[in-house]
Amino acid sequence: MIGAIAGDIIGSVYEHNQIKAKDFPLFDSRCRFTDDTVLTVAIADSILSGKPYADTIRIIGRRYPDAGYGGSFKQWLYSDEPSPYNSWGNGSAMRVSPVGFAFPTQDEVLYQAKKTALVTHNHPEGIKGAQATALAVFLARTQHDKATIRSQINMLFDYDLNRSIDEIRPFYSFDVSCQRTVPEAIIAFLDSESYEDAIRNAVSLGGDSDTLACIAGGIAEAFYGGVPVAISAKVEKFLTPELWRITKSFSAKYLSGT
Repeated sequence: MIGAIAGDIIGSVYEHNQIKAKDFPLFDSRCRFTDDTVLTVAIADSILSGKPYADTIRIIGRRYPDAGYGGSFKQWLYSDEPSPYNSWGNGSAMRVSPVGFAFPTQDEVLYQAKKTALVTHNHPEGIKGAQATALAVFLARTQHDKATIRSQINMLFDYDLNRSIDEIRPFYSFDVSCQRTVPEAIIAFLDSESYEDAIRNAVSLGGDSDTLACIAGGIAEAFYGGVPVAISAKVEKFLTPELWRITKSFSAKYLSGT
């Protein structure tokens, strides 16, 4: 989960200033956490507390009104009677990594990922993006190799993962859909040699950088056995005490084996 948050913070600088290179500073003064982090923490808090996903998303989301929410989500967040709005956007995938860490079976991971999506992103592509991301985290943390992760995601979700980052990068552009974010973020992980390399791959695509890196970062954390200590220490400095407390509580309960 810290891996997803770190990806969001690192990628935040390049969300509206895209780059097509892997050689960039991981952290600088412009970095910040965005809605990706806030909603990831909200999902983690729901899992820890047993409260409904919609409730924790709305409670925690409202505490950070300037996190950078999309227009439709912001209307949902502040509505007196919120209902899902048929979104296929990548917001369902960016927040779901805690599900892949917390639940013990593939079936439960897929079920819970769908539940996290349905509160807002009830379009089939929104559900699919959340499930594919959560399953990739689950497979990575349960010691499946990259070939198995690639084949399972290809088979279950019909995403084309038989591409490389170098093939994608020249033609890729900013896109907020699940269908053009999730496969590319998974490939950023599959083509990586380390946690940091996965983040650099994701940002270098020149797209929705914070979300690409958030998704890739959660999977990479699970696969590589955690996040480098120096990166985790930086994350703590960028988060509020509340967000860090929930993150640490979740990590202590569910990530001790990664």
